Amino acid sequence: MEWYVWLILVIVALIVGVLGTFLITKLLPAFKAKEADRKAEKIIRDAEIKAEQIRKNAQLDGKQLVAELRQEADRDIRERKQEYANLENKLNQREANIDKRDANLLNKENALEEKSETLSRRLRECDKKEALLQSKIDSIIAELEKVAQLSVKEARDEIFARVESKMSMEIAAYIKNKEDEAKAECDEKAKNMLGLAISRFSQEAVTERTVTTVALPSDEMKGRIIGREGRNIRSLEQLLGVDLIIDDTPEVITVSCFNPIRREIARRTLDILIKDGRIQPGRIEEVTAKVQGEMDESIRKAGEEAAFKLGLPKINKDLLMYVGRLKYRTSYGQNAYDHSMEVAYLAGIMAAELGLDQNLAKRAGLLHDIGKSVDFEQDGSHVELGSRLAKKYGEPDVVINSIESHHGDVPAKCIIAHLVQAADTLSAARPGARSETLENYIKRIEQLETICKSYDGVYQCFAMQSGREVRVMVVPDKVDDLSAFKLARDIRERIETEMTYPGQIKVSVIREYRAVETAK
Repeated sequence: MEWYVWLILVIVALIVGVLGTFLITKLLPAFKAKEADRKAEKIIRDAEIKAEQIRKNAQLDGKQLVAELRQEADRDIRERKQEYANLENKLNQREANIDKRDANLLNKENALEEKSETLSRRLRECDKKEALLQSKIDSIIAELEKVAQLSVKEARDEIFARVESKMSMEIAAYIKNKEDEAKAECDEKAKNMLGLAISRFSQEAVTERTVTTVALPSDEMKGRIIGREGRNIRSLEQLLGVDLIIDDTPEVITVSCFNPIRREIARRTLDILIKDGRIQPGRIEEVTAKVQGEMDESIRKAGEEAAFKLGLPKINKDLLMYVGRLKYRTSYGQNAYDHSMEVAYLAGIMAAELGLDQNLAKRAGLLHDIGKSVDFEQDGSHVELGSRLAKKYGEPDVVINSIESHHGDVPAKCIIAHLVQAADTLSAARPGARSETLENYIKRIEQLETICKSYDGVYQCFAMQSGREVRVMVVPDKVDDLSAFKLARDIRERIETEMTYPGQIKVSVIREYRAVETAK
């Protein structure tokens, strides 16, 4: 074929393709729209069918729900009707019971009214009989007064006097028997307890005393202590707060001061200065400061050692300083520190035997005389000062009461306070514990005998065993056996009230009756 034929074919083919494409692009959307309309109509028909089915099903479910609700409402109505019927029956029954009770109460009220009328009638009859009996008694009493020649008051007084005399003797006898029984039992238990406490505690009889004199190697040292124009001794007295007495006594200087701690600091300072040989104001000031520091450390260690030996934890450190100060305080020659340790040991032993708190008893015993550590610096008794210190450092109430009551200033409120009193007496009264001046001893003996002689029927009395026992001789015609027992108790009470004494005082009333005849 020719080339132009091929060209024509190609052109024709292109024209046909263009026309076909145009026809397809125009006719295909119309076809698709018709197809979509058919599908939409089908979906709408299916939806209408389903909606009709749902509506029918909903109608059926609604009818069924209404039927169920109606059945439930009917059942609830029946139950409420039954409940109301039951309540109505109960109310009817209660009304019937109330009616019965009203009837019973009415019957009882009528019966009580009848009884009241009967009692009133009987009371009137009793009043009449009482008046008749009183008139008869008055007439009998009048006749008895004429016969006995005594009035009713005189007869009553006579009877009361006889009954009082008889009952006083019986009461005294009863008291004596009970006190004898109680005393025997208490004495036995107390002796066992105190004996055990004493046997378990041992202490040297010789007690430490504060030294107030300083020995000198020679009398030449006195001049060196005085110094040129007295400057050394003035410096010593000013820094130490003591008075140094240098007299004719060879090789001795006396340190005078009411404060025992200052006195001890002065003694140690003088010892160091004398051994060193350099005595001048500057050296005195240096040694005094050093000794004061050592003294504070010694006091602190003494307080801590006391707590450690007794096994007492949690004691305020400042309070332990006051305990350590007791080491340089004495009472009647007895060292207050050693005395407090003794009381703590004894009180702890007795508390353990009684099943009480042993550590609390030791604590109370250790601190019972804590006021003596400051009584030379502050006003007030050592009991008041000790109570003040214990309260300041938060000690327990038992410890405070033990401090306040160990000399009887306030009543003891607990058993441990009584144990501290007993331990304090044991420590002070044991042989060699304390010294007593002759003047005080004589005054105590005289006061003891004066109290005994002040009673009627006593013709002689003797103070024995250094004032720890008094024997009272009575006139047998004036004092009988029971009165002698009462007299001993009265003397004991007066001694406890009016006297201050260590330990115990035994009162023995002796009544002796002798019938003597001589055959000739």
